[in-house]
Amino acid sequence: MNNKYFHSVVLDAELCCGCTNCLKRCPTEAIRIRDGKAHILSERCIDCGECIRICPHHAKRARSNSIEEIQPYKVKIAIPAPALFGQFNNLNDIDIVLTGLRAMGFDVIYEVSRAAELVSEATRRLIRDKKLRFPIISSACPAIVRLIKIRFPELCGNVMPLLAPMEVAARMARREVIDISGLSDDDIGVFFITPCPAKVTEINNPNGCEKSAVTGAIAISQIYPELTSKMEKLKNVEPIAQSGLIGVGWATSGGEAAAMLGDKYLAADGIENVIRVLEELEDEHIHGVDFIELNACSGGCVGGVLAVENPYVAQARIQNLRKYLPVSLNHLDQKDLGGMQWENELEFNAESFRLSDDIIKAMDMMEKMEEICKTLPGLDCGSCGAPTCRALAEDIVKGNAKET
Repeated sequence: MNNKYFHSVVLDAELCCGCTNCLKRCPTEAIRIRDGKAHILSERCIDCGECIRICPHHAKRARSNSIEEIQPYKVKIAIPAPALFGQFNNLNDIDIVLTGLRAMGFDVIYEVSRAAELVSEATRRLIRDKKLRFPIISSACPAIVRLIKIRFPELCGNVMPLLAPMEVAARMARREVIDISGLSDDDIGVFFITPCPAKVTEINNPNGCEKSAVTGAIAISQIYPELTSKMEKLKNVEPIAQSGLIGVGWATSGGEAAAMLGDKYLAADGIENVIRVLEELEDEHIHGVDFIELNACSGGCVGGVLAVENPYVAQARIQNLRKYLPVSLNHLDQKDLGGMQWENELEFNAESFRLSDDIIKAMDMMEKMEEICKTLPGLDCGSCGAPTCRALAEDIVKGNAKET
């Protein structure tokens, strides 16, 4: 794992005019305006992409790989997110998309939805075993896992200790290619076709393992024009797809939870809704639920900022596409979970939300914050460069801003 935390979401200061749109929208208050420009607080950022979505000046962007970066590898593997299938109109066959990816230069196509079906089955087993802390929170959305680590550390023990389908798909695809070709790991490039920047971040800072099996991530929005062109020119469609409606359903909110095949689940999407659920869970106000699916993006992964289609249109397309699919085509071995369990525990990092590790000092700082808040107008207008008056008071007591 990298010593320095990698963030996919970055700021282009030259395009920023300090308008405060991102300041007010950021769910973790990770943005400040200083000297007329936005600044991202790395320790608070969860790479959800809300600032990219809201910025009218396109000053925020997501770092990802280009299609040209697949070329040095002897075997090029694409692992498309199921959200990709919701980007195309009148699609009734996933193989059209997968064959289009092959026409773009990928040698092997391994659907993430295949791995999602295995993760769904593994989750059902763990729920039945009742050895984990309930309710269990899905570990599939990296923005949510990061949010829990830095803002809700008490809930880290509730997070499902399973690798995300992206990581499982990459490992399985690599293993298959190595077994067939005898090539080394370094000869194989595995590229995730991603709808969101948080997945790019997860590749560089993986949850549950030291090193990701994914080489890089290419944004759906980047490959969409060429992929659409390739799909339109296809003469033959190859039978590549090996996943059912359970795996493809992971693209939309509620799809993962529905795959639990029970009724004791909760599914929430949209970062503000997710935060409300986590606050209720932290306060022990949620009962009678075994599994919680949380997606930072509205509509689920189809709502990712690196997708191209309206998330609700994409959601409808996924729903229609599932009619043509079997229930599931991928199943676990009866004996184990196929190497999908985390290799190390989730490490929480709530320092950015703590006033101090010293409880006495923290209480003193809290009192000073309350005193400062009483002197502020309470408008939360953002004109001071902080998202709220309370955030400004916190910055002042931490020495990151001055009271003037």
